[in-house]
Amino acid sequence: MREYLLVFIMAFVTIILRFLPFIVFRKKVPPYIQYLGKVLPQAIIGMLVIYCLKDVSFASSSQALPVVIAVLSVVLLQVIKRNSLVSILGGTVIYMVLVQVIF
Repeated sequence: MREYLLVFIMAFVTIILRFLPFIVFRKKVPPYIQYLGKVLPQAIIGMLVIYCLKDVSFASSSQALPVVIAVLSVVLLQVIKRNSLVSILGGTVIYMVLVQVIF
């Protein structure tokens, strides 16, 4: 019974957090929130890229080459398809094939 209560509380908090901006900014969204909505997605993606590449040793071509190819494939897929899901999945598949089969 305790687990059900925990799941209910977590679901309730998640729902409240999702709807809170719509409740608080019902009439007009402040300019700083609009600004954050425009710049935060790119900033978060940039931080994720840096985090993913922080442990890559570019001195070793066997480790760096698959990463560079995968990153370039993600960029290319994003430019061509304009679909983040396709880009991320494509880059992941290319990286895993390179690491498991080729390198």
